[in-house]
Formats: sequence, structure tokens, C-alpha cells
Amino acid sequence: MKLIGIVGSNAAFSYNRLLLEFIAKTYKKSFEMEVLEITDIPLFNQSDDQTNSPEIQKFNKKIMAADGVIIATPEHNRTITPALNSIIEWLSFKIHPLDKKPVMIVGASWYDQGTSRSQLHLRQILEAPGVGAYVFPGNEFLLGEAKEAFDENNNIKDPGTVKFLGEMLDKFGRYVTIINELERPAKPVAAPEDLFATGKIDTTIEGVDMYAEDWVEQAAEKVNAAEGNDYVKLDRGVLTVDQLNHFLNSMPMELTFADSNNQFLYYNHMKPAEEMLASRTPGQAGNPLAKCHPESKHGSVQWVIQQLRSGASECISVNVPTHGPDKYVVHNYQAIRDYEGNYIGINEYIHDLKPTIDWYLQQTGQELVGSKTDSVSSATANDSTTDSVSSASQTNPVETIEATDSVSGASQNH
Repeated sequence: MKLIGIVGSNAAFSYNRLLLEFIAKTYKKSFEMEVLEITDIPLFNQSDDQTNSPEIQKFNKKIMAADGVIIATPEHNRTITPALNSIIEWLSFKIHPLDKKPVMIVGASWYDQGTSRSQLHLRQILEAPGVGAYVFPGNEFLLGEAKEAFDENNNIKDPGTVKFLGEMLDKFGRYVTIINELERPAKPVAAPEDLFATGKIDTTIEGVDMYAEDWVEQAAEKVNAAEGNDYVKLDRGVLTVDQLNHFLNSMPMELTFADSNNQFLYYNHMKPAEEMLASRTPGQAGNPLAKCHPESKHGSVQWVIQQLRSGASECISVNVPTHGPDKYVVHNYQAIRDYEGNYIGINEYIHDLKPTIDWYLQQTGQELVGSKTDSVSSATANDSTTDSVSSASQTNPVETIEATDSVSGASQNH
């Protein structure tokens, strides 16, 4: 945490300067504090605008970059010094670095009454419109009889006073954290996903009904798509369409592709729907994602897509435990991006991890230990807060999909 300390006196010697220097060196493990002097600050005069002078801009930039401010004020004629008042005037004339900035007031005085009246006045000034500081409420540090309070090393002598000051600074640190969190700009709300794919992107095949059972055949004819023994040039290979199909169908997992327009375009048709971990049927290809999911799951589907589209997550993984104790099925939702990093869709890949786990244990001779240990992540099996594969929270919206595949929406018990 970075704080700025402002000495409220321009005198050559000031106990308030000693107080801020004591705070900076004694509590440096809790925060970093730079002490600023008001010695060279010109008297405020709006007819002679000094806003852009190096002296005023130094305060402006330092305060803007700081998490909070501590002002140590003396008391002159029951109020603050003209020099302190001038710097606050400059900082509320055309620039407003103290606006919504957490500020703590402290003060040292020659007499036993401390600086109670000047602190009260300073609080009123700082809270005035145009200044707008968030002054630390309900706490006052009044160092009376300051000429007797410091030892020869400029440390406060009384342990009780040091303890009280430390407690106040600890509370102020928490206050700064809370205020800055409250004032942090809200994250922009993600735009709702168009699950009905009513828009279009560069690769959208127009003029074909997305809901048609033979969408693949119609779309292929519309664009004169390569097929069969036609060759396709890939990044590092040349394959026929048939070879691509056989290659993708041989993958030891179920693959699904939905584009950035939220249209379900492809799955590797490796098994009949009833034998798949997440059943799909040929007629689903081409459907908008809204058609692939029950309406009650649309909110969860939106959340997954927004996480991937925004870059908040590159992959979301979740175990679907409805396949029985002999399987450990994981659904992975991986963002697909082009060469420039732009989101172009979702690669959902689903596989049963248990054969891999069994093979690993057999090869290494290791065994699972303990009835409460998850064999994949060693997470406690009865821990309701952690997903054993992705460590995703169980309250993560993707979990509400339960037995429904969150991209294709096909029921697991189809």
C-alpha cells in the first residue's frame, strides 16, 4: 500500500513533520509512505493560476498515484495553517486528486489539548464539495505536549501512544482497502449471447435453414464444399476430406465445434448417439445453440461462452458424474482463436479419464491411498467446494448444467 503524508506546516521545524517521519519509518512494513512538504506552495490566488506549476502538479500526481493520504496538521488560532489551506485550495480549483481519496488526519501540538479544533476544521474542508475526500471517520490522533513526546532520535517515547497510533493506522489501512475497492470501476457487463445465432459472421452459410435435419448436405451444396477424395491443405499437411473425417473420428474423445456466432457446426460422428458420453444426432449440426439446450440451461451456456469469448478463461473443465462409478467423464470447453487471437468458437472435447488413470497406475506401480482422496487431483472427495479436475467452484454456473452437455445440450441419458 502506498500512502502520501502531507506536513501541514511550512515552518523550518515542525512536530507534525516529526510525527509523519516517525509514522513512515516505524510502520514501513505495513505501507510505504512518502512525506511531502508544503514549503514552496504559493498562496492560493485564482487570478494567478498556478495549477500547472511544478509544485502543484507534484502534489497532484503523487496523490493521484497513492492509495491514501495522511495529513498532519498543527493548530494556529484554532484552525489549520494558511499554507495547508492553500494547497487544498489548489487541489480543488481545477484539479481534484483528493476526490474520493481516503484521508486520515493526525496532529501534534505544544499543548495538552492537541489539535482537536484544527482537525475538526480540516475535516470539514476536506469533505466540502470540490475537495470530496473520504476522511477516515470516528478516529482522532491528538499528540499533545509534543515538545515532550519525542526522544533524542525523534521517536515517540510513550509505548501506549505508539500502540494506539499503530492500531489507528491498521484501521486506516483497512479503510483504504475498502474505499478503493468500492471506487474501483465496475467491470463491464458482458453483452448477452445470441444463442439463436441470428447474426452472421464471415463463415456463416446463408440461405440454409439452421433447423433443417439435412443442414450439412444443404450447406455443403450451397458453398460447393470439398468432400470425399478432394484434398484440403492444412497448416502442416494435405489430407483428403475422407482422411480428415477418419482422423477426427479416431480421436479417443468426443469433439464438438460451435462457432463465434453460436451455431453448432460439427461433431465427430464416431458412435451412435446412444453410445456417446454426450449424445448427438446428425440432425443437430447447423442448429443454433439455443436449440441444442433446454431453455432452463441457457444462462449457464451464456456464462461459459462469455468466459471464453472475453478471455477470462481459456478452458473450463467439469466432471459429469452421471455415468456411474466405472467412468470419470470430463467435459472441457476450450476457446478457439485465430492467428491474431480473435475468438472464433468453442472446441468441446469430452473423454473418460478413468482408463488413462488406470493405465498410469499400472505403469508406475502406484496405488490410490485413502478412501477420501480423489484419484485425479488428490482433492478431498467430500469437499463440496472444489471440482476434482479443474478446481472450479461447485457454484460455478457451468455446474448447474448437471447431466446436460453445456455446448450441445444433449441429455446424458438420451
